[in-house]
Amino acid sequence: MEKSEKIWLDGQFVPWHEANVHVLTHTLHYGFGVFEGIRCYQTSQKKSIVFRLPEHVDRLFDSAKILGIEIPFAQKEIFAAILNVVRENRLEECYIRPIVFLGHNKMGLNPNGVDVRVAIAAWPWGTYLGDDALNKGIRVRVSSFIRHHVNITMTRAKACGYYINSILAKAEAVQDGYDEAILLDPSGFVSEGSGENIFLLNKGTLSTPSLSCSNLDGITRDAVFEICKDLKIDIEERCITRDELYIADEIFLTGTAAEITPVREVDNRTIGTGKKGEITDRIQKTFFDTIRGDNPQYEKWLTEV
Repeated sequence: MEKSEKIWLDGQFVPWHEANVHVLTHTLHYGFGVFEGIRCYQTSQKKSIVFRLPEHVDRLFDSAKILGIEIPFAQKEIFAAILNVVRENRLEECYIRPIVFLGHNKMGLNPNGVDVRVAIAAWPWGTYLGDDALNKGIRVRVSSFIRHHVNITMTRAKACGYYINSILAKAEAVQDGYDEAILLDPSGFVSEGSGENIFLLNKGTLSTPSLSCSNLDGITRDAVFEICKDLKIDIEERCITRDELYIADEIFLTGTAAEITPVREVDNRTIGTGKKGEITDRIQKTFFDTIRGDNPQYEKWLTEV
């Protein structure tokens, strides 16, 4: 990790190496907290912009509400603090991590009365799945681990502890020689990647798992829906079976970290021609034109730093 200079912690900036928490921090022990992953890009006009910042802040507060955590700052304060973190660290492009976590003034499973704390960090971070992934595509496997049931962990929340499931799936995939994992939901339908939503193209229609399939309501996922509408690409949400992945014409993953990443192989089956497909390429091009500031149609998604 390439360190930046300062982190926003509970309303003030502290040096990177001083942004510490106690070893008995509640969230460290129980995983009870929420977070976001946000990207800041430099446009072709040399402006730094944050992609879909209002939506990320909304989801952070929604996640906290689902878990019953009351964030001790207003949404507009967190919005402003995120921009200030980028400015304070003089970052042109970066990954931004806000996290809401419980402190160390009380231990035990009852979170009532535990201090709620907020931190926002930002640091330079390149392509999540590798420099070649965006063009050549990646190899994925269907994981032996299953996504959470919707009533076990309330999957609309982007909660810290839920990602143990993702870590197990990701580690298994990498150990087996793949780049990423695809998890099924408790009913056996395709859910999502370890940290990405998934789309597949078959017979001219783009499909993605419905939000009842234990998957996160991704912000890049939502952007793909709007892009497809404007490009007149048919798109639907539905239950998708594992074997449909094998015979898809195209597959790609979406997420703040992954952006729009093509999949060239699933469980040793070549997808389509084994290269980035035409529809994936069109969506990916629109996305990257947008974050570079070269597509005024989606200016509403960009917040200038």
